[in-house]
Amino acid sequence: MQNYLDFEKGLAEIEGKAEELRALSRKNPDAPVEKEAAALDQKAHDLLRDLYANLDAWRKCQVARHPDRPHTADYIRALFTEYMPLAGDRNFAEDRAVLGGLARFDDRPVVVIGHEKGNDTRSRIEHNFGMARPEGYRKAVRLMDLADRFRLPVISLIDTTGAYPGKGAEERGQSEAIARSTEKCLAIGVPFVSVVIGEGGSGGAVAFATADRLAMLEHSVYSVISPEGCASILWKNAEKMKEAAAALRLTAQDLLKLGVIDRVIPEPVGGAQRHPDETISRVREAIASMLAELSGMAPEALRSARRRKFLDMGSKSLV
Repeated sequence: MQNYLDFEKGLAEIEGKAEELRALSRKNPDAPVEKEAAALDQKAHDLLRDLYANLDAWRKCQVARHPDRPHTADYIRALFTEYMPLAGDRNFAEDRAVLGGLARFDDRPVVVIGHEKGNDTRSRIEHNFGMARPEGYRKAVRLMDLADRFRLPVISLIDTTGAYPGKGAEERGQSEAIARSTEKCLAIGVPFVSVVIGEGGSGGAVAFATADRLAMLEHSVYSVISPEGCASILWKNAEKMKEAAAALRLTAQDLLKLGVIDRVIPEPVGGAQRHPDETISRVREAIASMLAELSGMAPEALRSARRRKFLDMGSKSLV
């Protein structure tokens, strides 16, 4: 069953009517409804195209959070072969909010790391809704150390509302773990590419996204705070999230202009949630292209260019 967002209510009605006509046709094959159903399909397609051609920042946040968008586990199954998950931070525990391990991408050995939100109640609880604890970031550091030691490229997939803010996480050094992970991203001497596939929230995202090349799916978002959190702080009113989303400049299009990201990966009409296989294929092409750009670079050249990239952030404007 298709999950519809608030701004897709009109679309839901049209597609619902088309499905009702087809259900009638299945019960009564002689009913002359196919032409009318096809007309409704075309109307729905046109409306879908118009809706997704003019998404504002808040609607992009809604799309980025859509439960049917492909998650890290889906990308790992589709893009990587011989995936061998590695668990635990060798210190405290395993964090299922972070998936990672050794794999092959286009028959090339790599290390893959990503946030996993889950796609139903059970898996969302298991993966803590993609909100990593300190042990998740320390596991990522361990994986990046492994990649650096064996000269393996790192590929990270970003999809989190942010790091888990619970009492236990703070007691175990959440901010220090995020900082160490970010530091490790800057220190490794191997090609490092990252893709924001849904939400890129706060330091929880930066800890995996401080890469040589950072791409975003067209309707994903990446920001220092959620629109609701920003609205609560600035206006003392979480209902001001639309204004906050616009002010945060969190869309892929704005961040490309600002030089925060390196490319935008187009999504099919209607977003990744409607065409997951095509979206995953486009992400594959983008990752392969970004890795090719970094191929043959020496470790020191990679570190130097990565450092320069982040030092230069803030030098561009949207004007």
